[in-house]
Amino acid sequence: MKIIESVLIYLIKENHFLMLYRNKKNNDINKGKWIGVGGKIEKGENPLSAIIRETKEETGLTLNDALLRGKIYFENTDYNEAIYLYTSNDYYGEMTSCNEGELKWISINEVLNLSLWEGDKYFLKPLIEDESYFEIKLIYEDDKLINVEKIK
Repeated sequence: MKIIESVLIYLIKENHFLMLYRNKKNNDINKGKWIGVGGKIEKGENPLSAIIRETKEETGLTLNDALLRGKIYFENTDYNEAIYLYTSNDYYGEMTSCNEGELKWISINEVLNLSLWEGDKYFLKPLIEDESYFEIKLIYEDDKLINVEKIK
């Protein structure tokens, strides 16, 4: 099975994460969930250039820099995905609306109380606690998280 490579970022401002509530697309695996900003790495891109592009497309904000915080491996019934996980407080511009959902600054203390994928809590918690680089594997069967493995 082919591995999809993606990027994911949580922008930080005054102890808040910028979160995206996915509510605008009909056929959206993330519909009704809060997630970070990101997407697939396109041909010719590296993870950093992909996250710069995705951040601009989804938020209107321009990244000056982003810190690679970890890597998440998703295994699912239908696909496998490797996600480069970033955070940044170094960006500029005016935030725009997103065609995938509603962007909202959420207090870091409230993020884990949102409607999230169960596995997201396993990488959001180390981000919130400002852990150094980490890698985890999240194994899903359809929409149900069945195993979590810490790699690093």
